[in-house]
Amino acid sequence: MIIIGYSLMCLIFGTTFLAIKIGMDASAPPFFSAGIRFFAAGLILFVWMAGRKKADLSLLLRKETLVTGFCLTFGTFAALYWAEQYVSSGIAAVLSASGPLFILLMQTAFLRQRTTALALAGCLVGFLGVVLLVLPSLAASGGTRWIAGCLAVLAGELVYSAGALYSKNVVRRYPDASPIALNAAQMMAGGVLLLLLSLCTETVRAGDLLSAGSVGSWLYLTVAGSMVGHSLFYWLVAKTNPVFPSTWLYVSPLIALAIGVAFYREPLEWYMALGGAAIVAGIALANAPVLKTLLRRGENDSVEA
Repeated sequence: MIIIGYSLMCLIFGTTFLAIKIGMDASAPPFFSAGIRFFAAGLILFVWMAGRKKADLSLLLRKETLVTGFCLTFGTFAALYWAEQYVSSGIAAVLSASGPLFILLMQTAFLRQRTTALALAGCLVGFLGVVLLVLPSLAASGGTRWIAGCLAVLAGELVYSAGALYSKNVVRRYPDASPIALNAAQMMAGGVLLLLLSLCTETVRAGDLLSAGSVGSWLYLTVAGSMVGHSLFYWLVAKTNPVFPSTWLYVSPLIALAIGVAFYREPLEWYMALGGAAIVAGIALANAPVLKTLLRRGENDSVEA
C-alpha cells in the first residue's frame, strides 16, 4: 500500500505544476486561486471526516494546525503560485526538487539527527539530475522577474521542508488523530492565510475566475492535487518518514517532461534521459533503508501467505 500510495501521489503532484501554470496563464489571481483551492478541499475533507467521527472542531483551534498550515500550504504555495506567473511549470518543478535536500540538511543541522552518507549522496545525485534535465533552459532564461520567481520557489521549499519535519512531530503528538483529518485542518488554516494575503494584495475579477482555464485548473487542483494528493502525502509521512514522501519532487520533472513531449511536441534530448536516470538513482540511494524495510515486509507477507 505504501508503494501504491507513493506512486499515485507522484503522478498527481507531477501534473499539478502544469495545472497551476494553466490557471496563471488564464489570469487567475495567484493567492486567491491557491487560497480558495486549499480552503475548499480542506473543508470538504474535514466535513467528511467529522461525519465519520474522526475529526472535531478542536482540531482547527490547535496551534499545531496553524503552524503546519503556514508551512505546508501558505508559505509553499503562495511562493509557487506567484512564481509560476513568470517561471515555466517545468522549471518550477525542478526547483521544487530541492525539498528533500533541505529536509536532510535541517535534520542534521537543527535536529542533530545523523544522516548517512548514502542518503545525502542520493539527494545530491537526484538534485544534480534535475539540474541536468533543464540546464539548457536555465542557461537561456533570464530577466529580473524570472530570477525572482526562481528564488521564490526555493524560499517556498525551505518553508515546506520545515513543515514536513514539524508535521512528523504533530502526528506523533496526536497518534489517535487521523492523518487525513490533520491534513484537512492544516489546508483550511493555510487557505485562510492565503485568502487574507489575497485580500490585501490582489484585485479579484469574476471574469478571470470563470474562464475555462481557471475553472479547469481549480477543479483539478482542488480534488486531485489537494484532497487526494496531500492526504496521501500526510499518510506517507505518518507511515514512513519526512524524507521518503518528499522525494516525489524528484519525479515531478520527469512527468512534466513527458507531458511536454506528448502534448506540446517538446524535444527529448540525451541529457534529459541522463538526468532522468540520475533522478531515479538519487531516489533509490536516499531511501535505501526505507526501501529495504518495505522489501523485507513484502517477503515476510509472502512467506506468511
